[in-house]
Amino acid sequence: MTTTFRQSRRTLLAGAAALPLVTVFGRAVRAAEFEMKYATGQDPTHPVNLRAQEALNRIREASSGRVDIKLFPANQLGSDTDLLSQVRSGAVDFFNLSSLILATFVPLSGITSLGFAFRNYDEVWKAMDGELGDHIRAEIAKTPIFTASRVWDNGFRHVTSSTREIRGPADLKGFKLRVPPAPPLTSLFKALDAAPSPINFNEVYTALQTKVVEGQENPLAIIATTRLYEVQKTCSLTGHVWDGYWVLGNKRSFARLPNDMQAIVTRELDKSALDQRADIARLSESLQADLKAKGITFIDVQRDEFRKALADTSFYAEWKQKYGATAWGYLEKVSGKLG
Repeated sequence: MTTTFRQSRRTLLAGAAALPLVTVFGRAVRAAEFEMKYATGQDPTHPVNLRAQEALNRIREASSGRVDIKLFPANQLGSDTDLLSQVRSGAVDFFNLSSLILATFVPLSGITSLGFAFRNYDEVWKAMDGELGDHIRAEIAKTPIFTASRVWDNGFRHVTSSTREIRGPADLKGFKLRVPPAPPLTSLFKALDAAPSPINFNEVYTALQTKVVEGQENPLAIIATTRLYEVQKTCSLTGHVWDGYWVLGNKRSFARLPNDMQAIVTRELDKSALDQRADIARLSESLQADLKAKGITFIDVQRDEFRKALADTSFYAEWKQKYGATAWGYLEKVSGKLG
């Protein structure tokens, strides 16, 4: 009897091995009808990835498993520049990218990072969920890519220093400041008589440590996660530039999805965009306390003083000419008169 059972069990398993797994285990391993890739450059624990994964899980569930989008964080599939090329070609279906870097391909997207344009998040979201955001989306859509959801949040950037305290525009004169290779930021700090130095991010800590530069500028989350507080003393809450993340999609890839599946993808990405915005707002508050505990002194500044100083230069006039009267008009509806 035991021998018969063992033989029967071996026969059953042998027969099962010859069958597709879906026959043996049922619906659990049914292959998705549409398999796609979603890439980001941020750490897996960053809110953009946590909320993106939630959206992808909801998309899989709402589509009854027909759409399976895999998340590839932390530049696993290439650098930001590589991934921008991949989403353009369709090798990657979705890609989360900073507007500052997208501006190298779609120059108008850089208008969101114009110096001292936005005073607070109310102004940011009024612009980005309104006419200015629509205008930028239309410009992106003239290329092989499009924006798949509302813009996500990268935060306001602030100036840190290991030497002087930055309290007003005059304190920036001659200040050796690291900036990313982004023309709007270099232009901004040159206009304020600082000495900006474009340096790749992987070299920032060493450049600060060896005093090649005195300071840098980034959102608080970056300052905290990359331990820049170890080589900086003060953080001036300049909020000089706001930066967002666009979820970019390849048009051909997206067009392969049926209309109802497209609607599910857009709906769930939009929901996670709003959740991620709230995450960053909460994180910005808690990070100040964390960074204070690590030795950083925060300095409140009058942002309007900086904007007035910029208005006394040719900065705003030059960028208005580059971005065009239409986009500038949408921006000034929210920001007020610039320049």
